[in-house]
Amino acid sequence: MSKLTDEEIITIITNGGNPQIFGELYDRYSNKVYRKCISFTSDSALAKDLAHDIFMKVFLSLSKFKGNAKFSTWLYRITYNHCVDYVKKRNRMRFEPIDEELIISESMDDKNEKVLLDLRAERLQEVLELIRAESKMILLMKYQDDSSIADIMEMTGKKESAVKMAIKRAKLEAVTLYNEKFGQE
Repeated sequence: MSKLTDEEIITIITNGGNPQIFGELYDRYSNKVYRKCISFTSDSALAKDLAHDIFMKVFLSLSKFKGNAKFSTWLYRITYNHCVDYVKKRNRMRFEPIDEELIISESMDDKNEKVLLDLRAERLQEVLELIRAESKMILLMKYQDDSSIADIMEMTGKKESAVKMAIKRAKLEAVTLYNEKFGQE
């Protein structure tokens, strides 16, 4: 079983084969999904629940997997969307939307990236809990997962310019909240 590719396992399951082999996919990816969920919730039990929900959704949606991307990318996208939806529901009334017409200069963005990378880890975690779910996820993909713009485009389904703008906005949001909460140190 472990020698089969993800796509081969999906083909077996979707063609009426043994659905129990889905456990192989679960074994391969459950830790990654759980870690992504915990980065959103900071709560182990809740992250386990979210990961369970994600794998249920994936199992029930296997027939929708077309193989246009790797299974891991498809799974990551489902994980991303599920976690963002959860955080949005949890924090529905907490934040006002950011003006979509906001234009950020390149020099200000470079400064925000330097400030963001210099923030103290424990304070940064507090800030990540305060920013919008989309901002948190894009920053985690970029800096924690070290994902490229192309990877983020594939995982989120956004165009290159939208990904770059989302990263700029997320950095600005994080730095602004950090400065409001802790002052400019």
